[in-house]
Amino acid sequence: MKQFLIFLSFLAVCFTTGRAQTPPSADQVLQAAYTKAAREHKKVFLIFHASWCGWCRKMDSSMNDVSCKKFFDDNFVITHLVVMESKGKENLENPGALDLLKKYKADRSGIPFWVVFDAEGNILADAKMPPQNSNTGCPAKEEEVEYFIDVLKKVTNPTEGELNAIRTRFRKNEYRRPA
Repeated sequence: MKQFLIFLSFLAVCFTTGRAQTPPSADQVLQAAYTKAAREHKKVFLIFHASWCGWCRKMDSSMNDVSCKKFFDDNFVITHLVVMESKGKENLENPGALDLLKKYKADRSGIPFWVVFDAEGNILADAKMPPQNSNTGCPAKEEEVEYFIDVLKKVTNPTEGELNAIRTRFRKNEYRRPA
């Protein structure tokens, strides 16, 4: 009987650890970010992304680059919501995240899509670059990077050195055909 109970316990552990856990809801992720931002006197930088998205990885790599990581860490609580996952990986999506992306009228603009909030959840800026409101995604082209720089100047107080480092790093993302 003892061996049978041990076997059942083993099966229970395997069953519970093998199951995919539901990610936190979009509301839970944002509430945690707002709370942390209020405590640390920062803004919230939300990025909608997916595991398959190369530009999403470029955005994260750029923001985490040694040349500009300190600026982003000092000024933002950076958080992510998973949307538009590929078939078979839908379980990675944050419940409610796609609805939120639709609320910001960005569900057809591609990812990454980012939004900057204050600690109370008020939108300060987003990735929609005027005049066409096109998604800058991970800024790479000169006009996208300059829009991003303008947003950062609007919502934080960056130095010229920080802006130049950000500008230089994000411009590296632009695709250039080999000569």
